[in-house]
Amino acid sequence: MVFKIEPLDSRKHDRSDFCCGKDSLDNYIRKQASQDVKRRVSTVFVLIDEPEFNVLAYYTLSTYTIDITVLDETFAKGLPRYPLLPATMLGRLAVDDRQKGKGFGELMLLDALHKALNASTQVASLAVIAEALDDSALSFYMKYGFQQFRQESMKLYLPMKFIEALF
Repeated sequence: MVFKIEPLDSRKHDRSDFCCGKDSLDNYIRKQASQDVKRRVSTVFVLIDEPEFNVLAYYTLSTYTIDITVLDETFAKGLPRYPLLPATMLGRLAVDDRQKGKGFGELMLLDALHKALNASTQVASLAVIAEALDDSALSFYMKYGFQQFRQESMKLYLPMKFIEALF
């Protein structure tokens, strides 16, 4: 058995039993994710344990734009005053309930941050953005250095310079 993170392949990966306890995240991976991939709305990455193809965890990445006025002053201070700036959206991150406590949330987050950093050398991105569904998710992201937007406490960002230093 080998843990592997790879792009979602709807013909290969079994998502039917995925259950993280959040209906919106469960329904997304089961019913919507493959359509988003096909339409290039987001890229979905799944964690599997080869040779099995059951999805143990997943996350999504897509492009995003940030209004500079919602960023912390210390971070925004060094940025150009364009009305909108490029970022990467970590739209969803979920771990199947049967896999909780194994560190898969951290593994998936670090993989997403690493992919976002690598992509930023080809397509500009100044930060990774995440939206927390609840206080537990908010605490999870803040534990890894994410900062809250000024007007939206459940929306967070992690500057690419911080991610670069991490790797």
